[in-house]
Amino acid sequence: MLKINQNYQKLPGSYLFSTIGKKVAAYTQANPMKSIIRLGIGDVTQPLAPAILQAMHQAVDEMGRAETFHGYAPDLGYEFLRNAIVENDYAARGCPIAADEIFVSDGAKSDSANIQELFDQNSKIAVCDPVYPVYVDSNVMAGRTGTYDGESGMWSDVIYMPCVMENSFVPEFPRQTPDVIYLCLPNNPTGTTITKAQLQGWVDYANQNGALIIYDGAYEAYISQDTVAHSIYECEGARTCAIELKSFSKNAGFTGVRLGYTVVPKDLQFDGVRLHSMWARRHGTKYNGAPYIVQRAGAAVYSSEGKAQLKEQVAYYMKNAGVIYDGLKEAGYRVFGGVDAPYIWLKTPEGMSSWEFFDLLLTEANVVGTPGSGFGPSGEGYFRLTAFGSYENTVEALQRIRKM
Repeated sequence: MLKINQNYQKLPGSYLFSTIGKKVAAYTQANPMKSIIRLGIGDVTQPLAPAILQAMHQAVDEMGRAETFHGYAPDLGYEFLRNAIVENDYAARGCPIAADEIFVSDGAKSDSANIQELFDQNSKIAVCDPVYPVYVDSNVMAGRTGTYDGESGMWSDVIYMPCVMENSFVPEFPRQTPDVIYLCLPNNPTGTTITKAQLQGWVDYANQNGALIIYDGAYEAYISQDTVAHSIYECEGARTCAIELKSFSKNAGFTGVRLGYTVVPKDLQFDGVRLHSMWARRHGTKYNGAPYIVQRAGAAVYSSEGKAQLKEQVAYYMKNAGVIYDGLKEAGYRVFGGVDAPYIWLKTPEGMSSWEFFDLLLTEANVVGTPGSGFGPSGEGYFRLTAFGSYENTVEALQRIRKM
């Protein structure tokens, strides 16, 4: 008789955004005349930039001719895209990354969930708290997190690094030495980040303790401060302790197109084994590559036209972030983020839980956000709003919230 993976049964409830979707659907069905503004899930709303569309159209035409048709993509991704990534994301910043250390995929979410397959089941993971749920949930599915305490919202075998107002939402080195450290900077959900000097401290810590950093840089395009690193490989020694995940979803609007990449330097060795070789084997076995059309679209991101057009899109969303940040602050809320990331993190009103504030915002203002507790125990008492709506909806949402 078939036995199932019992680790899946340990997951508490449904995925955070599935729960939110069900709540919003139920409210909408009961109140069909209400106009709902969604500032919860981090999904973009602006259409693809013209340079990207042009590249996709050209690629579609190529797929319609026998002499330019493309089948399976190379395991690592097409050279034209990997070379563009190296030149623009790394060489331009002085980072020593080679094209064959780039693994193109269908997005950072998939890679952040799949990367844990490289680790022994007894490996100890450390996560910022609050944290993007996929990091923890994927390790739960692998049987690496121990038992769940419903009262505290914590897993027995996970090392939590609280990020709260008292430490400016900056993770501190854990007392217990981890094997794998997940860092998302600029951070989702808090919208905050750390300086390059602080990041260098994490690289030094990982190298000294034989730990691996999984560095999620999905929101790198939103960095505005010169003191903040755009890549962990700007730090000395990162090639021997860090894997970097990158996404085209938030910088280029590819949430519905799907494209990302992971950097695994050949210098990364644990137990005498190169992680680059392991990830290449896993990639070749379980993945057939992002479509040619999508990879051509990704290359257009790095064209001069693409860069200019996407700079405008990022500015559009950050203008929304400013509207949310300023509006909430004027309304008396304690507000964070919104400077180097398209997320605004706020303290809920005194005595109100994250989900209570979610319900209040939905029913009183017809605005959808994300409860902080859904990102981990230290997220309780906080709430996330995204800047990915339209400017008009963002302004309207803040007017509604200020009237509450």
